[in-house]
Amino acid sequence: MVEKVLWPAYFDADKSRNEGRRVAAEMAIAEPTVDEIAKAVQQVGYDAVIERDKAYSRENWDERGRVLVKDADDSTKNDLIQAVAAYAAALRD
Repeated sequence: MVEKVLWPAYFDADKSRNEGRRVAAEMAIAEPTVDEIAKAVQQVGYDAVIERDKAYSRENWDERGRVLVKDADDSTKNDLIQAVAAYAAALRD
């Protein structure tokens, strides 16, 4: 079982690509939370586990948490990130 890790910085509109954003600026959202990301992961069709006490290394150890995506072997990480970004943006609307 392979888990894919999604950090809030991947979807953060306030971050640059060098700071860890992995989606286009138009798809990014301001200050994404692990709860929003987990909901979007579930909308895509995967199980999500939230780990709140984790910190992304590019964010100066600010513990925003991360989301583990279970059993996502059938898609690439980039495809998963793009799909989650689309749902996360739609959930905000």
